[in-house]
Parts: sequence; structure tokens; C-alpha cells
Amino acid sequence: MAAEKGSAFLLKVGDGANPPAFATVAGLRTTQLSINGDMVVTTSKDSGGWRDLLSGAGVRSVSVAGAGVFTGSTAETRLKASALSGRIDDYRLTFESGETMTGRFLVTRLDYAGDFNGERTYTLALESSGVVVAA
Repeated sequence: MAAEKGSAFLLKVGDGANPPAFATVAGLRTTQLSINGDMVVTTSKDSGGWRDLLSGAGVRSVSVAGAGVFTGSTAETRLKASALSGRIDDYRLTFESGETMTGRFLVTRLDYAGDFNGERTYTLALESSGVVVAA
């Protein structure tokens, strides 16, 4: 796999339509993705001292985190509205290779910060709700 630019790792939020049109959340300087899977251990006396796991079992989830400079874009406004209302919304992650990951996410954290002589910044965290599709 070839190296990819971090600047091409974009978070996009849907517009609420069906199907959604996605807009890039502007100002993000860093983006992080974690794919999580809880395991179901089936180890028994017959395992010969080795741990056995049940394939396809457990709970899978995707977590997204990001930080950036507030620009007041439409996508940032929608993200803030989702955070305030507790609404689960459509999001898409895009990568330089053209690969995407799309699913419904809940904004679980949205923090704003600012210095008296600097820009206003924000950090965010999203947790998946339902299936996340990679394409």
C-alpha cells in the first residue's frame, strides 16, 4: 500500500436528505479513525492452553476524532447542531486513495477553545451507530 497524505483524510457530514449529499467539515487539521471489535472468548479445556475466539461475534464500532480551526462553515454548523440535539447523522470519511467509510454517527464530544490573540479551535469525537460501510 502506498503512503497517503494526511490532508486527504477528510470528514464529511450529510445534509439530512435521503440519499445524503456530503460536505467536508472545514478547518480540520487532524483526523483519527479507530475500528474497534469486542471479542467473544470460547477457550475451554480442549483449547490446549491457547485462547480461542468466536469469529463474527462481539460488538464492532468505529470511532472518529478530529481537531481543527473553527471556520463557521455550514458543515461545522450542522455538526454543532447534531451535538446539541443528540441527533445521529450521516458521516463519510474519505481517503486519498478514493476509499470511503460511510455510516451513521453520534457526536459524543465537541469542545471549543480559544486564546485572546488566536483562532478559535475545536476538537470532536464521533461514535458509530449501526453498520459502517467501506467502499
